Amino acid sequence: MSTEASAVNDTSPPDPNTRSTKDLSKAAVSGWLGTAMEFMDFQLYSLAAAIVFNEIFFPDVSPAIGLLAAMATYGVGYVARLAGAVYFGRMGDRLGRKKVLFITIAMMGVSTTLIGALPTYAQIGLFAPALLVVLRLVQGFGAGAEIAGASVMLVEYAPKGRRGLISSLIALGTNSGTLVATGIWALLLAVLSDEQLHTWGWRIPFLASFVLLVLALWIRRNVKESPVFEARDDVVDGVALDREAVKESKLEAGLKANKGKAFFMALGLRIGQAGNSGLVQTFLVGYIGTTLGLDKSVATDSLLVGSVIGFATVPFVGLLSDRFGRRAMYMTMSTLSIVLAFPMLLLVTGGSTPGLVIGMILGYNVAVVGLFALENVTMSELLGGRNRFTQVGLAKELGGIATVAAGPVIAAGLTAWANSWWPIAVMLMLYSLIALVTAYLMPEVADRDLSALEDAA
Repeated sequence: MSTEASAVNDTSPPDPNTRSTKDLSKAAVSGWLGTAMEFMDFQLYSLAAAIVFNEIFFPDVSPAIGLLAAMATYGVGYVARLAGAVYFGRMGDRLGRKKVLFITIAMMGVSTTLIGALPTYAQIGLFAPALLVVLRLVQGFGAGAEIAGASVMLVEYAPKGRRGLISSLIALGTNSGTLVATGIWALLLAVLSDEQLHTWGWRIPFLASFVLLVLALWIRRNVKESPVFEARDDVVDGVALDREAVKESKLEAGLKANKGKAFFMALGLRIGQAGNSGLVQTFLVGYIGTTLGLDKSVATDSLLVGSVIGFATVPFVGLLSDRFGRRAMYMTMSTLSIVLAFPMLLLVTGGSTPGLVIGMILGYNVAVVGLFALENVTMSELLGGRNRFTQVGLAKELGGIATVAAGPVIAAGLTAWANSWWPIAVMLMLYSLIALVTAYLMPEVADRDLSALEDAA
């Protein structure tokens, strides 16, 4: 029988693990929206911590100590994120990405909404910051696996040759969330008086986030499971078997080959980007308003413009990584971050508003979202198929605790000690140097077979 006739008479069912362009589009929108929501929550809280929370929840201390306390409260969520990364990461590697991503976004969104309904220190005293910490812990527990799961899911959906570009949608989600949150705060600062902002205006962004939560949950219900997860050797009926129950030599060889080197490489890449993010998106906003004494809207407006420009930066960097490789682009962006650290801070602190805006835009697009455009796809390609969700989540959250949570607090202490801005530039250089060295040491992983159970290094 001819090949053509065989194809015509072939009545075998379609491969259930294949995904259509429509499926890819749904996964992309789901990942983008969930990440946008996480980073909108992140930016809403970080800006609130820098602008009003020190006065609403910590009013009986000096402005500098109030800012430090607000940043510390902001940081506690990262402890819960680590626990969430372990718990939900293991669940995602065993039961699939889709189930976990539905749970995490629900926990994260409900907690964020409830922050907007909290009583203040003036109303219930110390119970107010205590409740704030509780909600930050619940929010962090859900968020600990959100972006890791969304990035793994989308990278596992994306075809070879386009993973960098398609996975950059996750970074665009962070940019979208940052843009929306920053835009909301910029609008509030522009139209509300200081009294209105501190009495009820600060609640609006948190309560309004509920609308995005409902939309994200609806979309995630209709997304299919990752084709890479379903095609794994150890997955039967949608559930990964216990390691002891799997006898395939390919799986056993893959498990023995995982020695942890790739995980520490992923951690190094994460520290570089996350450290820069904590300094630029969180600490500098408070520093500009409190230490430099400028209008608080200047910093938020700068990030707003930077977020708009980021919509071009992120896919461009992702596309270049498909063309030239993840390693080369990581080294390029990290080097640019190091070179621009001191010039950027000179612009921010030089007393010129246009210079400040340019400095913040450069820092945000090069040192923050420029690196983040590479992070998700590179980490997913570095790590093996069996524990990819768990390892990506752990690398992201350990890196976050070491930098995004602790970095703003350390920066506050160092700038107060030095009575100058130069420690911020030094910290930016050190974080970027970690990413540069890691990228130099790691193998090229662009378009690596994601079904491989062993790590790349």
